[in-house]
Amino acid sequence: MDTIFRGFVEALRLIVELDRSLVEIVGLSLQVSGLALGLSVLLGVPLGVWLGMRRFRGQRLAVATIYTGMGLPPVVVGLVVYLLLSRQGPLGQLGWLFTPRAMVLTQTILSLPLVAGFTMTAINSVPPGLILQLRSLGATPTQVTLTLLYEARAGVLAAVVAGFGAIISEVGSVMIVGGNIAGKTRVLTTAIVLETRKGNFDLAIALGLILLGLTFTANWMLLHLQGRFESTR
Repeated sequence: MDTIFRGFVEALRLIVELDRSLVEIVGLSLQVSGLALGLSVLLGVPLGVWLGMRRFRGQRLAVATIYTGMGLPPVVVGLVVYLLLSRQGPLGQLGWLFTPRAMVLTQTILSLPLVAGFTMTAINSVPPGLILQLRSLGATPTQVTLTLLYEARAGVLAAVVAGFGAIISEVGSVMIVGGNIAGKTRVLTTAIVLETRKGNFDLAIALGLILLGLTFTANWMLLHLQGRFESTR
């Protein structure tokens, strides 16, 4: 019990003093996760809006594919990306394996279906009559799309937070393609695994507290913004 308590005390000291290795790991985590989330939102939100608004042949297959992607095993995604980026793989000439770029690619693949799927659900929750009303008033397709996004903004925001949660907490796939190299590809989750195995519990606890803090902050912002959205209706 004393060991655990001392571990927490030392972890808090590392956070307060902004330990160099701690700052380096957190900075790289935010950089990789931020890029992956940005790509996921940039691609996933328009895809979700398009799937939610359009009716076309093969739509059920497309939706089923999105839903399947929402439950992709991360280690399988990591394995596939590893094979693609390996020296013998079709994308081996890029030289991305064991670099942050490979980690961003893997995390984007994991979060993209979540962002697209939740966005599609949010768009589908908007009353169908709204689209007909907007079109009858002469709204352009762009105006219709922007209005739907505004009405479904709480759900779209939840999609972004879900994507962030999938990215920031992932460990298996990023370890496969990133290699957990100190100062180069070591992020919060992979560092926690490594430091725990080494018995360096103070740093592992500090990293875990930061990871929990980031997740809590993202969810608090979601609830706060959703409350503001509800108050403006």
